[in-house]
Amino acid sequence: MKLAINGGTPVASAPPRVDWPEYDDGDRKRLIEVLESRSWGGFPAPAPRTAEFGAAFAARHGAKFGVGVTNGSVTLEVALGALDIQAGDEVIAPCYTWVATAACAVHMNAVPVLVDVDPATYCIDCDQVEAAITERTRAIIPVHLGANMADMDRLMAIADKRGIPVIEDCAHAHGAAWRGRGAGSIGSIGSFSFQSSKLMTAGEGGAVITSDGTLAQRLQSIVNCGRKEPGYDGFDGWPLGVNARMTEFQAAVLIGQLERLDEATRRRAEGAAALARGLAEVGGLAPLSVDERVTTRAAYQLVMRYDPSAFGGAHRDAFLRALNAEGIEAYGPFYVPLPDHKLFNAESRHWPMLRERYGDGIKAANARGELQFPVAARAAYDEAVWLHYPYLMAGQGAIDTIVEAVAKIRANAHELAV
Repeated sequence: MKLAINGGTPVASAPPRVDWPEYDDGDRKRLIEVLESRSWGGFPAPAPRTAEFGAAFAARHGAKFGVGVTNGSVTLEVALGALDIQAGDEVIAPCYTWVATAACAVHMNAVPVLVDVDPATYCIDCDQVEAAITERTRAIIPVHLGANMADMDRLMAIADKRGIPVIEDCAHAHGAAWRGRGAGSIGSIGSFSFQSSKLMTAGEGGAVITSDGTLAQRLQSIVNCGRKEPGYDGFDGWPLGVNARMTEFQAAVLIGQLERLDEATRRRAEGAAALARGLAEVGGLAPLSVDERVTTRAAYQLVMRYDPSAFGGAHRDAFLRALNAEGIEAYGPFYVPLPDHKLFNAESRHWPMLRERYGDGIKAANARGELQFPVAARAAYDEAVWLHYPYLMAGQGAIDTIVEAVAKIRANAHELAV
């Protein structure tokens, strides 16, 4: 059977996935209640729905306190501010992630120190974290990536030994757990995004969680322009805050999203397991291994490793073009090493604390060949295949269709451009 990319009939006439995001009458009712209440957020802070959601979301992940935030990039800056990160402080982060994970340090006039990722999981490489620590290191930001989690046992051992706080970037990890502990509750602060592609979404939005009462107060104060109000006025000093308050409309939607999280997490995990079994029979494309210490798996993306030898030596991108033509949307450079990303244009003329480490800036240092991340580069440009989670929620028929498409391409690998 000829491949669709060469004029054959596609395996799927339309992508076999569920409509996302999902909503129900409860969401509609809460939104109308907020509308009619005329209390839409801003004041008081936190507003009632936002406070309700923050507490429930934190509890779901095993933390004591939760603060609603306007989006999941500002959450990281708020977290650094609550930890009193200062100009010139170093913040260690993985290079294979979304821009915000490291840009948050730049925006605080701190210095991101990028390290490579583990080839087995694409999460932060703990050996490189340990090697990167200096007397200036003030925070570590691991990312729970795709359907994996960073090695929190090792990271916390490294950080606790040196008194360095850990901020978990959980933008992919709503509902995940490591040894039974919720994502975001293991380090000092957990940061979550509710942007439109995420496992829970209100279009935009974010949350920070913690079990440290003083940090919780500082987080809420910073989100509310630096104000100190009853309930979050029990700490010293006045932080320079930002207006990063969540609206009541966002909170109303997210309450419903949280109510459905466990069921959605189960569906995604079952879909990921079924797809792994199906792909194992075909060969050539295999999901990354998941650490057995991940006791609840949150599959934001199913990240797979491509083996060109199973497809006649064809490059991953040729395989992806063929897969997309068969009706299965998948991505290769979903992430690239951060210094390669056009949005990570951090220049020392704007952020002078970068100069000592990076000269004119991070891209300038990258152009000089000073920043080398071979594992992330291999993943981004040759190896990784990212499949978005709505496919995993669409039932066994959708899984079978994906497997059929991969099998068709392998059987006709001679049609791919090598």
